[in-house]
Amino acid sequence: MEILRTENLKKSYGKGESKVVALDGVNLTVEKGQFLSIVGSSGSGKSTLLHILGGVDKPTEGKVHIEDREISTLKENELALFRRRKVGLIYQFYNLNPTIDIKKNMLLPVLLDGREPDMKYFEEIVHILGLDNRLNHYPGQLSGGQQQRVAIGRALIYRPAIVLADEPTGNLDRNNSNEIIELLKLSNRKYKQTILLITHDERMALQTDRIITLEDGNIISDEVIE
Repeated sequence: MEILRTENLKKSYGKGESKVVALDGVNLTVEKGQFLSIVGSSGSGKSTLLHILGGVDKPTEGKVHIEDREISTLKENELALFRRRKVGLIYQFYNLNPTIDIKKNMLLPVLLDGREPDMKYFEEIVHILGLDNRLNHYPGQLSGGQQQRVAIGRALIYRPAIVLADEPTGNLDRNNSNEIIELLKLSNRKYKQTILLITHDERMALQTDRIITLEDGNIISDEVIE
């Protein structure tokens, strides 16, 4: 079942001689439940693609469909609501709210919607992430690895259509990096969560089901890992 599709996706900045083409006609289809990685050198268009897929940025041309909804033409308030409910974002810098505790940080997408959280699901995620004894702590009281676990929990709490992870282990040591990739793999298997991982780490990319390589804003390789 197709969950994500892009059509001739283009993104450029500037005009004339100063024009920079970040994406140059990207066509991509992702099936529900896939765990794929997007790799490429610096400036290849990886982060630009992720920002457009997440509704953080808009394409210059082309379309983005998520669950059969074309998001690139949504108005800003509609896009913000769609992003909160359908897209889980995990960044290299954890982007946690330092003034609220871990429990509220994880529940924030649901609370902002004025909805009642599914506490059974929440407690299950907390247990899987190993944060049972950290819920009353604040982000500044946690290690980097623990903060990234909170960010993963926040991304999963709404059961989003897709999770977009932008270099989620970039600030972590090898042990914590291994733990984070294992948690992402677990969420993919246990919850059938669709995950797109941007990484420069080939070793991590090889742990996903599919590797897409970008170069100069184009897909030059799309490989399924057996």
